[in-house]
Amino acid sequence: MGFRQAAVLATTCFSLGILFICFTVDYRILFIPLTDEAVRDGFEFYTTFFNSPPAIKALLHGVMGVGIIGLVGKIHKWDESAMFFDGSSLAAFVFAIAVYLSVGVPASRTIATPVEGVDTREDQVEALRILSAGNVIIIVMLIGILVLQAGEEYVRRVEAKELARQLDLDQKAKTKPAAKTGEETESKKDQ
Repeated sequence: MGFRQAAVLATTCFSLGILFICFTVDYRILFIPLTDEAVRDGFEFYTTFFNSPPAIKALLHGVMGVGIIGLVGKIHKWDESAMFFDGSSLAAFVFAIAVYLSVGVPASRTIATPVEGVDTREDQVEALRILSAGNVIIIVMLIGILVLQAGEEYVRRVEAKELARQLDLDQKAKTKPAAKTGEETESKKDQ
């Protein structure tokens, strides 16, 4: 495993860790009957998340950037593995970032800083549900990236074993005719 693949795996796992923390709130919003307590907890959690210091937000966005750079670096060599596995991983990563930017950020803003006279409590609850659904979609995309990267590593190992087996067969095929011609020359000398 190289540096680029490690960068992709580390950033994907880091992002999944953050989203699994968010999932402790999200599952109560999405998968069980909605209660006032779950809504209040969701508002508090995402307001805290939204109002986090800029250094925390910069770290999160930097991690996303490292993931993109790692995938682009892996695609740079452009072989079949890069085309299928890394290209699909890059598409999934870009889709996850697009969901974050188009769903996560505006919904968080609606929850944390609603516009007076425009955003009602119902709008905030709907934004909370949309944000939770967006997080689940991002989780699925990031798990897909991990599966694709594991598949790529598996294919590389199988390919290396097959190449080694083929080289071994080629070496055996080269040594057999040479031994046979040596035996033939000795038998001709004896006659």
